[in-house]
Amino acid sequence: MAVSLQKGQKISLSKEAGGTLTQVKLGLGWDVAQGPQDKKGGFLGKLFGGGSGGDSIDLDASCIMFDSSKQPIDAIWFSQLKSKDGSIVHTGDNRTGDGDGDDEVINVDLSKVPANVVSLIFTVNSFTGQSFETVENAFCRIVNANNNAEVARYNLSTQGSHTAMIMAKVYRHNDEWKMHAIGETASGRTFHDLMPAVTPHA
Repeated sequence: MAVSLQKGQKISLSKEAGGTLTQVKLGLGWDVAQGPQDKKGGFLGKLFGGGSGGDSIDLDASCIMFDSSKQPIDAIWFSQLKSKDGSIVHTGDNRTGDGDGDDEVINVDLSKVPANVVSLIFTVNSFTGQSFETVENAFCRIVNANNNAEVARYNLSTQGSHTAMIMAKVYRHNDEWKMHAIGETASGRTFHDLMPAVTPHA
């Protein structure tokens, strides 16, 4: 049964999965908040409707790879869907959050992550600039890609004026991979804007 993570919690991925994990998927999902219309009216209709420009909530999942000196080595995001070493692959950009289940997925082959990479930090940004006040039911989860079993889930629905979140870290410790639910709010349209806040967690 999947672990429901609390902010700051750390788990062993292999222990929770009941065996060595090599292929994992980080899934990100969200919905448009079903709140009242704003003063101008048509708030929800604009978010659900046109699908052009700022008419939808475009949350973007990214993964930054760090070495032991907390130096970024590579980044996987909507402008680079695959790490240079091939171990991490982003399945592509979802610009609306429409539909059930994972809206964006990042596949990680832990067995192929280079030895000098000690941590992977996952972030989410509102590229279109809407704050998390317009988002609900947001989550990230780790799935065993070999059997599609959910290993851990972290609820991200901290509604507020922030436009980004440092979600979680997957890191090496004593020759095993662990996960740390970070859940720190931040602001920025892409992961580049978050680097000063991300690096201390690496």
